[in-house]
Amino acid sequence: MRYPTSAKKYEKPKSFSNRGMSLEDDINTSNQYYLTNDIGILHKKPTPITIVKVDYPKRSAATITEAYFKVPSTTDYNGIYKGKYLDFEAKECNSKTAFPFSSIHPHQIKHLKSVSKHGAIAFIIMRMIQYDKDYLIKADEFIDFYETTDRKSLPLSWIEEHGHVIEKKYTIPCNYLKVVDEVFDF
Repeated sequence: MRYPTSAKKYEKPKSFSNRGMSLEDDINTSNQYYLTNDIGILHKKPTPITIVKVDYPKRSAATITEAYFKVPSTTDYNGIYKGKYLDFEAKECNSKTAFPFSSIHPHQIKHLKSVSKHGAIAFIIMRMIQYDKDYLIKADEFIDFYETTDRKSLPLSWIEEHGHVIEKKYTIPCNYLKVVDEVFDF
């Protein structure tokens, strides 16, 4: 029997394609809880794509092998809660000091501004990974700061002052609707 003398430790490939997925997983779990318990109907928006090529080894095993984004996506989530339309973006940030504005796209800011103008409850859920804290930030307040500053980021001090901490529970890992009830007047 030959035993390896220097076994290589498996390292997970470094990829940026799934950044923010743990926050999205927590929001998806929370949304499922809200749906199951008839609290609200909130869903992740699908990203619109144009399928170019599909491989059909078997009909039941079709695989998309080439696709392109049709148009830039708007925000991550939307739905209905207590008769109001909700629309929000979810972002994770690994910085200890600030949230970089480059993490949110101008078309997403424009979308949040537009839905807010038309009466939607619009916000951003921001996870500050280094502090293991989730914040709900009203879109109007975020956009006001974004449009009136020369900075390239949102300072942590601003997030702590204007953001609202989201409670984490086992069954609702991102209980943002509790914060929506406290922050928005409806």
